[in-house]
Amino acid sequence: MIEIHAITIDAADPYEIANWWSQATGWPLAEGDKPGADEVMLRTPQDPFLLFIRVPEGKTGKNRVHFDVNGTEGRTRDEEVERLLGLGATVFQDQRRPDGTGWVTMLDPEGNEFCVCRSEAEKALPE
Repeated sequence: MIEIHAITIDAADPYEIANWWSQATGWPLAEGDKPGADEVMLRTPQDPFLLFIRVPEGKTGKNRVHFDVNGTEGRTRDEEVERLLGLGATVFQDQRRPDGTGWVTMLDPEGNEFCVCRSEAEKALPE
């Protein structure tokens, strides 16, 4: 058996993209992480934490692993999409359906894909 203690994300600027994800999630950066660092940790509520590391090459294709997220604090999927757009994310593919199901694939500022799904409260609503 193994235990996953970190999910590592390649980055052009680890501090900037970790800071963006900190704003998106509300999770803090590790104490002592500073601009220009080659590794920056985002402290999740429990392991695994997110580790952003500097790499020389840029992103060239689709991510093999991505995050699926949903709104908290009563925010709907659509409200969360708008909030993330305000933080600098972009819509990549809109998979929302007329019946309210579906998701939105977005890109963070470095082009990493993530999907915004319906919140648990939205899923519980009658169709």
